[in-house]
Amino acid sequence: MSPIVKRKGEKFTLPGKYLLFILTILCTGLIVLTLYTDYVSRPLGVIAGRILVPMQTGISEAGSYLSGRSEELVHIRDLLAENERLRSQIDQLTIENTMYKQDRYELNNLRELFVLAAQYDEYEKVGARVISRDPGNWFHSFTINKGYDDGLLVNMNVIAGSGLVGRIVGIGPNWAKVMSIIADNAHVSGQVLSTEDNLIVKGNLELFADGLVEFEQLIDKADRVVVGDKVVTSYISDHYLPNILIGYIYSIHGDANNLTKSGRLTPAVDFERLNEVLVIMQLKQIIEDE
Repeated sequence: MSPIVKRKGEKFTLPGKYLLFILTILCTGLIVLTLYTDYVSRPLGVIAGRILVPMQTGISEAGSYLSGRSEELVHIRDLLAENERLRSQIDQLTIENTMYKQDRYELNNLRELFVLAAQYDEYEKVGARVISRDPGNWFHSFTINKGYDDGLLVNMNVIAGSGLVGRIVGIGPNWAKVMSIIADNAHVSGQVLSTEDNLIVKGNLELFADGLVEFEQLIDKADRVVVGDKVVTSYISDHYLPNILIGYIYSIHGDANNLTKSGRLTPAVDFERLNEVLVIMQLKQIIEDE
């Protein structure tokens, strides 16, 4: 083999077979170092630790955050569904409670009417429901759901609560209009139950704002009438049957003529709340002069 001679002016080039041989030796050496020492892996591990560990930590934290948010969203959806179910349940219970209260209220009204009917058991009566009323806060006039098809007639007496409500003033086949004793144009002949002294009960809507009606023309020379006495319809009333409770003496005072007394009554009926009434199926018999 002839030695490699570099001629003047020529660049030195290593033959390919020598370069391949050198690279093979170098790779083999690196493999050996990698297998039996950490000479190469240590710096590579340091580099990987500097770069990969922060990345893995960030990815892990992001994964944990997204997982937590996902669980929170699932929990929120469950809470929203539960809230909607509870709202629906509350609405249903509210409706049922309202119906229960309404039924109880109507039952109490019917009990009152039953007791009232027993007090006036000498009269035939028919129950009716209030279906409309004139504008205002009180039932000074209203319409019931019974009429002449049910045997009702004008001037029949209407009762509720604990006593007199008024009388029928208009009628149709399945309705009747009732004017109550608190109307401004209402007049009822009454008497004090304990003394049998007569008086006139007059409606007054302005006065009824205080829950009262007025009376006048009471002749009580012996001063026997006192606050709290019952006032009932009298036998001389034109349209009302006798001995129906009107109310109770609230106040009393002498008139300027020194002959009669006037005052105020507390009605026996709550004219702010009327739903059911009783109609007495009997008219006051008026004896006409011959």
